[in-house]
Amino acid sequence: MTNVQSENINPQTKIILLVEDNPDDVELTLRALKTNNIRNEVVVVNDGAEALDYVFGTGAYAGRDTSIMPVVILLDLKLPKVDGLEVLKRLRSDERTKLIPVVVLTTSDEEKDMVESYKNGANSYIRKPVDFASFREAVQQLKVYWILLNEPPPDSKS
Repeated sequence: MTNVQSENINPQTKIILLVEDNPDDVELTLRALKTNNIRNEVVVVNDGAEALDYVFGTGAYAGRDTSIMPVVILLDLKLPKVDGLEVLKRLRSDERTKLIPVVVLTTSDEEKDMVESYKNGANSYIRKPVDFASFREAVQQLKVYWILLNEPPPDSKS
């Protein structure tokens, strides 16, 4: 599992897109994925604009094979450039991306953030636990449901 650039991704790989601006949270998430034996390719982007560029194959990701979409997007809300709620709105407003599972993974405990996330099409809302053991358990649950059990609609399979 690495922070990969999309041109090296095998079309059969189930990609996890991690949208997170805090380097410590990126490291914590990658460590929790590894600890849970999640071997998926992980693409890490550090702000909302970069997330949209990756998904839609624009900007620094122009020319990326956009037929290969993430199996799940782990989205922080408090992001520079374009906030997580706006990223979510843009993903849900486009036919190519509206069915990609999006898990909001945030430190926000504000009820309005949770309500707005669900209103805008989040599939799940998870508050980041502070300690690693709790976070590892949350990631294990993500693995079991979103990567192993969940069957995406045929139109969204990569």
